[in-house]
Amino acid sequence: MDDNVENYINFLSDDCLICIFNKLESESDRNAFGLTCKNWFKVRNIARKSIIFHCSFNPKVYKEHANCLSKLLARSPYLNLVSLAGLTELPDAALNQLRISGASLQSLSFYCCSGITDDGLEVVSIGCPNLVSLELYRCFNITDHGLENLCKGCHALKSLNLGYCVAISDQGIAAIFRNCPNISTIIIAYCRGLSGVGFRGCPGTLSHLEAESCMLSPDGLLDVVSGGGLEYLNLYNLKSPTGLDGLDRVGYARSLRFLNLRMCRYLTDDSVTAIASGCPLIEEWSLAVCHGVRLPGWSAIGLLCNKLRILHVNRCRNICDQGLQALGDGCVCLQVLHIHGCGKITNNGLASFSIARPNVKQRVDEVMCIGPSIEDLFRLQ
Repeated sequence: MDDNVENYINFLSDDCLICIFNKLESESDRNAFGLTCKNWFKVRNIARKSIIFHCSFNPKVYKEHANCLSKLLARSPYLNLVSLAGLTELPDAALNQLRISGASLQSLSFYCCSGITDDGLEVVSIGCPNLVSLELYRCFNITDHGLENLCKGCHALKSLNLGYCVAISDQGIAAIFRNCPNISTIIIAYCRGLSGVGFRGCPGTLSHLEAESCMLSPDGLLDVVSGGGLEYLNLYNLKSPTGLDGLDRVGYARSLRFLNLRMCRYLTDDSVTAIASGCPLIEEWSLAVCHGVRLPGWSAIGLLCNKLRILHVNRCRNICDQGLQALGDGCVCLQVLHIHGCGKITNNGLASFSIARPNVKQRVDEVMCIGPSIEDLFRLQ
């Protein structure tokens, strides 16, 4: 660039410089811009859209990140994404700058930041009113009080990861639904202090729920599906507080398309029948290691699940040749059957199924997670 252009660039205001910088698409143009702009470092920081710290297990690195975080936040007022994943010793005090520079923030991850407490969430509530995605996975010190403070300011929340937040209860979940009308995705995996009644009156926007290894009561399960919008439900290894099956309540989720009941050992034929008849849109269903499902259950699936494309029956002790035949006689859209370790199915039974349904792929692999990737719902579009 000649001297006149350089002088002109250095005469422009910071806002104009940022606008120019954001419109430069090629790396060479941005490098040329940097060589001629005396405010280059300031412009580059202000134009920054994301800050991502990579996971480390070095205490010295934790301290360095905590010390520099507030400076980075202060220099980057237009951030829309901050990920602090893996900074297990990050203190609440490191977040204070968010009160001033968090207004544009839409996505925030405290994944495994076990040092963050309710005080940190209060800072987020005050400084980040436009937040739509928040991850609090393994933030063990978060309580209902923190969730109540959070949702007072973050009304735009859509995706919330509370996996392993073992100190929360239904009270905190209820507060989220009262104040965040657009919530669509919640992860509560391993939150065994929840019965599910906090979901009572949840909005119809709630479409994705991960509740792996939770201890939801029958009444709580009914509240979980009460919004009517659930399309994805993961109840992998659901614990029963009563020792009895209450999964028939899932049958009220008429919009459900993906259902993971892997290792739900209390599941019975009655509940399978209720789900098959009440959820006509199911496309993928995992019943792997569900030993309580017998011929009546498999027959109900074959008869009623007309949109089922993928079924998992790995290591089900009580599926037999007749049950497999019932699936083959029905399930007109079935494309993939995950099946192995089913001791009551004979080679003749498998051969008969293959002849009757040659277009159904039989797979022996075990899949823990089914359906679409729920992690994608925490990424900004």
